[in-house]
Amino acid sequence: MRVPGLLKFTYGAGAAAETIIGVAFNAFNFFFYTNIMGVPGTLAGLAITIALFFDAVTDPLVGAISDRWRSKWGRRHPFMFAAPIPVMACLFLIYSPPENLDSFGLFLWLTVLTVIMRSSMTLFHVPHLALGAELSADFTERTRVMSMNTLLGAVGGFGFAYFAYSFFFAATPEFENGMLNRSAYSDLAITAALLGGVIMVLSTLFTMRVIPRLPGAPAGLPRFTLKEFFLDCKSALTNRNYLVLLIGYLLLSATLGTRDTIGLHMNTYFWELLPNQIRYFVVFGLLASIIGFLVTARLHDKFEKKPVIIASLIGLLVAATAPVMLRMTGFFPSNDSEMLIPSLIVFYVFTASFGIVLLISAMSALADIADEQELMTGRRQEGIFYAARSFFAKASSGLGHLLAGIAIDVIAFPVGAKPGTVDPATIFQLGLIDGPIAIIPGVIAIVFYLRYNLSRKRHAEIQATLQERHVLGELKRQEVLGVVGSE
Repeated sequence: MRVPGLLKFTYGAGAAAETIIGVAFNAFNFFFYTNIMGVPGTLAGLAITIALFFDAVTDPLVGAISDRWRSKWGRRHPFMFAAPIPVMACLFLIYSPPENLDSFGLFLWLTVLTVIMRSSMTLFHVPHLALGAELSADFTERTRVMSMNTLLGAVGGFGFAYFAYSFFFAATPEFENGMLNRSAYSDLAITAALLGGVIMVLSTLFTMRVIPRLPGAPAGLPRFTLKEFFLDCKSALTNRNYLVLLIGYLLLSATLGTRDTIGLHMNTYFWELLPNQIRYFVVFGLLASIIGFLVTARLHDKFEKKPVIIASLIGLLVAATAPVMLRMTGFFPSNDSEMLIPSLIVFYVFTASFGIVLLISAMSALADIADEQELMTGRRQEGIFYAARSFFAKASSGLGHLLAGIAIDVIAFPVGAKPGTVDPATIFQLGLIDGPIAIIPGVIAIVFYLRYNLSRKRHAEIQATLQERHVLGELKRQEVLGVVGSE
């Protein structure tokens, strides 16, 4: 069944809210706390990692509860309405720490607020992703829904990043490099909180009209208890395709998270770029998102999702590490060359394009696995399954912050240093972290994606069996009510 374009758009707009909040938090908080506030990298990374342990519980918990929720507002929307206010408040406070806190006090401040903010964001993120899987049962139409979701998420994230680099971190008489301006970060947080919060509310409101035709919690499904929660988790993890996708995504998150976390250090010190130069990458990142949006469904029409996932992952890893590796071997433009930014942009477009195709493909595959799970267990578990997507989006941040934080401390990277003054040996070590070291988990992820085996043909068989089961179930229900039996 084709999903109307307007519904795809209003649904996908929710992803823009998530990425606006995500960019404001993930892209800048590590640099803010280490390079502006002077918190050791290991402590700054540990704060986000601690929150990750809470995410490991709250994400599947919200997924399991929403799978079983019964209300006039459906299974997903009540949770989505609960998220915006606490998310907005926490994001603002993260970038407005009290003046009198020492490093450990700042660590506690960041840890507590991150736990609350990310747990609150789960209330929106997990049900929103599950909602997308419920909009269509078609193998390729799901890809189109997730493509729109990913595209609008990219528009929100890249658009906000461009705005941040252009305005919040613009050069001032006091700060030639605006990234060193502490006051800019609180302005960033206020804007992101308001914009993201409003979009979350609007996306939730405008998708409410689809509630009557969404699948509800099965009549015979037991009420939520901790026992049922653990049974749900166990049931999901017994699905082989889900498990290999899960592990592969976790490994990939470690690679992406480390590179994203250390990205501002790389741009500021390794490549020696200013904010008004960094912002151009954001524009081309949006171009890459459009490319991914346009080609992924077409790729899924012609190929199975498995080879698309593996090919895009390999392309991502090669394109992401090539600039650093070429610089280290003397084959990349120098920092004062006019060809530096164009060369970096070319590799960035390839990296981002492959990444978007990979993300859309993995999210579409998760929806297919949810059908396989219903066939195996009789349960619809989109909430539990898409809790993995929410968790690994956060795992990317958590693992990345921890690995990058430890690495920054190991190489003794100086706090608040002026670009161009850092020891070349330290800069070389920074490049090693961003390049060959960071991609190791991503390379291992390929091994797990190779074990995914849910094909188009198998999915069609699953859909046919489920449809037959639903028809028989409806006939039995009518017999019980006396509609058929009385004839």
